[in-house]
Amino acid sequence: MGGMENVTVYVRADGPPDAVMASIRKEVAGLDPGLALYDVTTLEERIDRSIVNERLIATLSATLSALATLLSVIGLYGVMAYTVGRRTREIGIRMALGALGSQIARSLLREAAVVVAGGLCIGFAAAWWLGRYLESQLYGVKPADSWTIAAAALALTTVAATAASIPARRAARVAPMSALRQE
Repeated sequence: MGGMENVTVYVRADGPPDAVMASIRKEVAGLDPGLALYDVTTLEERIDRSIVNERLIATLSATLSALATLLSVIGLYGVMAYTVGRRTREIGIRMALGALGSQIARSLLREAAVVVAGGLCIGFAAAWWLGRYLESQLYGVKPADSWTIAAAALALTTVAATAASIPARRAARVAPMSALRQE
């Protein structure tokens, strides 16, 4: 006798899933007590199980991108602090000659803005090129989401401005005589 094996049945029902599943088990047992029912779940549970890898990858990607952002903030702060440290004597001379602290800070922030603008240009070009590559490799991927790109650029610019403003403010408070004495 040839029987059916591994049949998947979907049932649409109103009511609590546990009660519906118990009712189905009872009906099947009444038809054939030897028939085994296994892996009885709701559609939501089955979908959740099927996308667990995608969720893991998304979580890992979000975590790694947050770490990359943190590292870029620390790196930018380190570069700006190093630049200010190397230019302490120059800053002291400028302030001794009458430059205001706000002018010094604005100059340092302008330099950071040039670096950030260069990075954004390179980033936009790389995103465009990689986006076209991904679009050709993956079905349904649309890389040219202008809102996402604008949000990322705004976030990076904000982070860079925040990271650069701390050393710039510190440079603006440098006492000209102590800066000139430093070697």
